[in-house]
Amino acid sequence: MGAGAARPGSAPEGSVRGYRHPHHRLPQPIGAKGSKRAPGGYRSAREWHAKSRRLTALQDRRATLAADAGAGRVRVVRGGKKLANTRHHLEQAELSATRWRWEAARMFLRADGESGKRFGNETVRVTSVGVVSIKLPAPLAHEANDGRGRYTLTAPVAFAHRGGQWADRIAENRAVAYTISHDADRDRWYLTACWQPAPVPQLSLDTALAAGCIGVDANDDHLAAWQLDVHGNPVGGPHRFFYDLSGSADHRDAQILPPNFVRGAPIALTRLLHWGRRTSVAAIAVEDLDFTESKTREQHGHRRRFRQLISHFPTTRLRTRLAAMAAEQGIAIVAVDPAYTSRWGAQHWLTPLRATHPQTTGHDCASIVIGRSAQGRSARRRAPPPPHHQSHGAGHRSAQAGPDTLGREETRPPRTGPPARRVPPPGTRTRAT
Repeated sequence: MGAGAARPGSAPEGSVRGYRHPHHRLPQPIGAKGSKRAPGGYRSAREWHAKSRRLTALQDRRATLAADAGAGRVRVVRGGKKLANTRHHLEQAELSATRWRWEAARMFLRADGESGKRFGNETVRVTSVGVVSIKLPAPLAHEANDGRGRYTLTAPVAFAHRGGQWADRIAENRAVAYTISHDADRDRWYLTACWQPAPVPQLSLDTALAAGCIGVDANDDHLAAWQLDVHGNPVGGPHRFFYDLSGSADHRDAQILPPNFVRGAPIALTRLLHWGRRTSVAAIAVEDLDFTESKTREQHGHRRRFRQLISHFPTTRLRTRLAAMAAEQGIAIVAVDPAYTSRWGAQHWLTPLRATHPQTTGHDCASIVIGRSAQGRSARRRAPPPPHHQSHGAGHRSAQAGPDTLGREETRPPRTGPPARRVPPPGTRTRAT
């Protein structure tokens, strides 16, 4: 929507990654091999031609943005770019000028909260019984139907979700922001209240992991989770919370992020947190995923399915929303390094866990590795026994025991009683001494 924040002669952050790779690969011969740090040439002449056209388009876009930035011109569409494009193509959208919802989309009233004011807001005031009144500006003061230039609505309002928290805030005159919007399709008016929650107390990592944790592996169709005890051992069986990321962006976000009160079905994050509260754990370990560098066409140009997968997966919003929802439940979120979690999980955990849980997959094993990483443990189930001549120098044989476990670093207890009797093997001696 806006394109005026870049410096003259520079490209925005979103187009730099798509500009840098073609600029480096086009001068190289076709089929040239690359290194670990720099990519090689393109695989075919057809791909080289397509990328050269792409680079030309990016250079033209970069020049246009630099000219707008130098002139101080910002291109912003009031109401959204999608709404404006629909207005210019009413025939393709099968809409008429009267059905086009330009004015309906812009018909809203928003007022920020003010601490210390009556009921937490001076412009839009909502009493404890649901009476709404609006402070009119001076040119519209003659339209007021109440004292002191206020217009009181006849229909009362009620908050079904978190109504108790809202009532506590307005009783103490704490800031509450309101938004009055109109739904043209349903011909209804809605009042939305929002406020800043109290800061969540920060727990230390040892305190959060005192009762174990839950490791979560995020995938394109489900969240794989497994509970771990304080020693890093899996407890119970795997849990999966499914969702569907196909369709539009609003549908993808509704599957994972915002609450879904219309259909009455709990979303994936809500079900995950409810299960975590039943297990009495105080920490959930998740991967610190970031696909920013991998979303460009140059990074995975020939893997279209993979590019679509990482493009529609809301990694940042998922982690942010999970942290906000977990704070309400008193659960801490621990972010760990996502490197090699799936590979190590399949290598060290898949075979032994399938003996007791045949339905175990590699994603479930990856969640165990994620949880163990949050606890500061290695991905391996047990450390190999040390050599015989280094049994005391290599330390304890088991990596499952914590550093504060009694007797972990002690030597082997002495043998008591008479020595065991050695019986020679049966048979006659075949070689003379």
